[in-house]
Amino acid sequence: MNNLTTQNETSLIDPFGRRIEYVRLSVTDKCNLRCFYCMPKGFKDFEQPEHWLTHDEIERVIKAFTELGVARVRLTGGEPLVRKNISQLSKRLTALPGLKDLSLSTNAVLLDKHASDLHDAGVSRINVSLDSLNPERFKEITGGELQPVLDGLIAAKQAGFSPIKINMVAMKGINDDEFEDMVEFCIKHDFTLRFIETMPMGATREDATDHYLDLQTVKQQLSQRYELVPGVMPGGGPARYVQIKNTNLRIGFITPISQHFCETCNRVRLSVDGTLYLCLGQDDKVELRPLLRDGISDDELKTTLIKAIGLKPEKHEFKDKPDQVIRLMSMTGG
Repeated sequence: MNNLTTQNETSLIDPFGRRIEYVRLSVTDKCNLRCFYCMPKGFKDFEQPEHWLTHDEIERVIKAFTELGVARVRLTGGEPLVRKNISQLSKRLTALPGLKDLSLSTNAVLLDKHASDLHDAGVSRINVSLDSLNPERFKEITGGELQPVLDGLIAAKQAGFSPIKINMVAMKGINDDEFEDMVEFCIKHDFTLRFIETMPMGATREDATDHYLDLQTVKQQLSQRYELVPGVMPGGGPARYVQIKNTNLRIGFITPISQHFCETCNRVRLSVDGTLYLCLGQDDKVELRPLLRDGISDDELKTTLIKAIGLKPEKHEFKDKPDQVIRLMSMTGG
């Protein structure tokens, strides 16, 4: 038997001793919203569909990853629900023996149409981006309407998803007066809430810098009204959690700038065009699509992934070099 077929989970250890067990899989770079911190207004430079990895190619790459010890995959975009047949792809991925957790990040605009099928396909958890509960402000931030998002959240609850996490990008001068409202909304609907710091990415980096808010400030603001106690939450991500005493609400803080979590980074990102990014804040990458379409074998694909993990840098440099990454978040995958 070829040695590669017996590789175990120790195969994907990066140069800094971190075990890579989580892939964020972008299935499209297109989105039906235009959040100003993610994609510039009027942006149309999307990847050509013929350059997208096909469902077969996606399944093949994720299968190789799972055979090397990856247990978690998150479907991202752009907006993953604009990719055709996303539920069928989800079903194919959840059938892979080594995959223990398939989750999805969405803006929820189309979630009411897909929630039941995604749940039936084996998607276990959903994260929903929601930066404001004010319809006018929501439109200013995203260019879209709030009500379809709220409808999508209700549909996800009815379909049986639990937990449902709300991701709120905390922005100074934009939504910093809504944090307590979002807490109450999540308590009412039994959602988990996660605050995220803005990151300087591509053409949106100046906006991100202008509205950056250290989440320690948010935590202090909430502690004046609520009693916060230590909390935990299952998942493969970097959030640090607290819980509001006498409620079920857990609040996570994702702090790539103020308190980076690079030393425990366990993830890589696969873009819609098959580019494997080793770090969100660096340009280290390996292009898999040409290899797949040139007939790479399964064993050679695994070897390529092992070598790629060897390129993973120690840390991002968002704080020290905010202009370093010029690609958009939507191009990388969320």
